[in-house]
Amino acid sequence: MFKVICVTQMSAAEDFFTQLEKISAAGIDRVILREKQLTEKEYEALAKKAAEICGRYSVPLSLHTFVNAAERLGSKDIHLTFADFTAGLGKSFETVGVSVHSLEEAELAESRGAAYVTAGHIFATDCKKGLPPRGVEFLKEMCKSVKLPVYAIGGITPENVSFLKEAGAAGACVMSGLMRSKEPEKLIKALRIG
Repeated sequence: MFKVICVTQMSAAEDFFTQLEKISAAGIDRVILREKQLTEKEYEALAKKAAEICGRYSVPLSLHTFVNAAERLGSKDIHLTFADFTAGLGKSFETVGVSVHSLEEAELAESRGAAYVTAGHIFATDCKKGLPPRGVEFLKEMCKSVKLPVYAIGGITPENVSFLKEAGAAGACVMSGLMRSKEPEKLIKALRIG
């Protein structure tokens, strides 16, 4: 089944915890708590509350970047940049996701035991203003070349999600669309069937 992952973006939500609750209740497949702009102490406090919310709905939560905070909280899931992953920062976690931006990075992540990769950005997005998207052909090539699940990220909407499915993506990562959505359940459903 095509999965939908929420990548958080506090700045996009009116009320972060209320929105996270709505997204979790809506049946999201995973939440990646990104928030790299926070200090480690701020992130740890946020992650603790996010884990409570996601836990209520049995939604897997991947912490991001802050490895020490994740270890202190007993998290089994981490999502890392490619640089952090290749530096060996994910060794103490059961599930390690890696952000990749090339086929070579995806192949290396797979060979070193990553559970999945997020590949992007696929379509134009405000998060990467001025940077040209890598496009669907990039995604298709990656999905053909590695065996681990590849999740597309960047500018994904119900209108373009069918291209990701055709390319072989395991799912889509959505950031601002979900963080701003008044009806996340409808959006998630539209992304799954789009």
